[in-house]
Amino acid sequence: MFNALLNDESGFVISAELVLVLTIGVLAMIVGLSEVAVAINTELNDISNSFGKLDQSYMYTGFRSADNYKTKSYVAGSSYKDGVDDGDTNGSCDLVCSLGSVNAVEGGY
Repeated sequence: MFNALLNDESGFVISAELVLVLTIGVLAMIVGLSEVAVAINTELNDISNSFGKLDQSYMYTGFRSADNYKTKSYVAGSSYKDGVDDGDTNGSCDLVCSLGSVNAVEGGY
């Protein structure tokens, strides 16, 4: 019975190969998911940069209707000038990546 135990190696090589293959697979998944996370964060930073570049300024003129110098209806004009906020000047990916490694200048900001 002891000789049968020593000579029985039918599952040893397969399990060692399986451990090796699974280890390589897990390491590859960790690297791949890390790159996916960086890519998603970079794209979200691009979206935030595009929202920051939106100019929300507007202006419309007024309207006045008069009959014999008597005002029948009147609407005043209005305007709004969008100022520069903190997020408007963010043009890089410094929050996500290391300094200078990825630049979000794809749109020509």
